[in-house]
Amino acid sequence: MAYDFYVRSKQDLIRAVETYGIVPYFATSIPGFSLEEHCSPAALWSDTGEDSWAWKGPVIRATGCAYGKFFEKKSVYVSLDWFCDLANYRRDGYDFDARYDDGLAKFDDKQLYDLIDANAPALSKDLRRAGGYAYNGRWQKTEGRKGFDASLLRLQELCYITTSNFVYTLDKHGNQRGWGVAEYSTPEKFMGAAFSDRVYQRSPEESYARLMEHLLSLFPAVPEKALKKFLK
Repeated sequence: MAYDFYVRSKQDLIRAVETYGIVPYFATSIPGFSLEEHCSPAALWSDTGEDSWAWKGPVIRATGCAYGKFFEKKSVYVSLDWFCDLANYRRDGYDFDARYDDGLAKFDDKQLYDLIDANAPALSKDLRRAGGYAYNGRWQKTEGRKGFDASLLRLQELCYITTSNFVYTLDKHGNQRGWGVAEYSTPEKFMGAAFSDRVYQRSPEESYARLMEHLLSLFPAVPEKALKKFLK
């Protein structure tokens, strides 16, 4: 199965996620492995608000996929089926509490994980406020703890956290404005039993082998070494 699609509409993107299982948003180290490289310019960015950026929340809700910075510190759509294997491999079979108890997670990461787990789904701005984190945005600046973004990235890379939606403010006419605020959850709470009952069914090694086989089927001409580096 070659990685071959072209996105002109939200439905095209939904089909790509459901068909290929792994769809990075921006270009990656694997040529051709991204929505950016398989999307019409008008659908990628537009002034109308009807584009791939605005479709993120609807695509997450329509497919039930995970969305987050899972590869190369870049945001990626991963379907439920493949996310179960990715999470099992990245977590190495650990739930978060067991990882922390074994000294494999930072205290700062545990604090943020617990905060998200207790409040999911939670907007990033609300998590910063509740956790006493510093914030320096376009319209607001606050002092506080540092390290929010670093912890959030690590938790996503280990597949303990996923983006469950994007929430927009509305203007006086009821139209969306701005970029949308990310809403975070744990996969266990966002995907429910469809994830929690399956994530540890295989060994991490079996999940890794399945993921590699899938990537090789999508990009048979790419050296296996490059695919391993991407998956790491």
